[in-house]
Amino acid sequence: MKDYLKENLREVKERIEEHCKLSGRNPDEVLLLAVSKTKPEEDIMALYEMGVRDFGENYVQELEKKREHLPDDIRWHMIGHLQKNKVKYIAGYVSMIHSVDSLLLAQVIEKEAAKHDRVIPVLIEVNVGEEDTKFGVSMEDAPKLAAEIKKMPHVELRGLMTSAPYVKDPEEDRPVFRKLRQLSVDMNLENDNNEKVVVLSMGMSNDYGIAIEEGSNCVRIGTDLFGARDYTK
Repeated sequence: MKDYLKENLREVKERIEEHCKLSGRNPDEVLLLAVSKTKPEEDIMALYEMGVRDFGENYVQELEKKREHLPDDIRWHMIGHLQKNKVKYIAGYVSMIHSVDSLLLAQVIEKEAAKHDRVIPVLIEVNVGEEDTKFGVSMEDAPKLAAEIKKMPHVELRGLMTSAPYVKDPEEDRPVFRKLRQLSVDMNLENDNNEKVVVLSMGMSNDYGIAIEEGSNCVRIGTDLFGARDYTK
């Protein structure tokens, strides 16, 4: 057992509880998604043995390799930009795709999910901060994309995702999270059936406390769990 991973997990859970308490929320409402990109299988297995079941990966090829050697009951989330020609590799098992940023991608997911006779839960990635370096649809286009996805029998729209700008003071990201939360409220008010936008995937190691206070119920934590990444390997 890697003691530092155990300590990191304890600290992250405590911080989630702290910010839930500040905002009058139940910590059980917030999913801790362990972002395991570039991390070895032994680290993932260590967290698995501590009870973590949800892991997020950014690259299909890396996810495929890890999945071959790790327990079948791990829930794998695709959180990175997903190329249309890679959907077929994960359509049979992925638990959720957080990064749907176009109608064309959604249509491919529908096609590949149908081949496996399953429904794939997805989130629409929204570029709230309007950053040129990030993927995602605009705030204005998200409802239109949602309407199209809801017509697809093998794709289930579960909510919205965003990545806030990296800032030294996480308080600066509060307006970004607040805007996505309000967008979900507005979309639900306009929706005349029971297909509600439920999941708000927002907040990473730098700012997940603020994200929770603003309504996040899925935080994507990498560095605070696994430690800093070495991208030279």
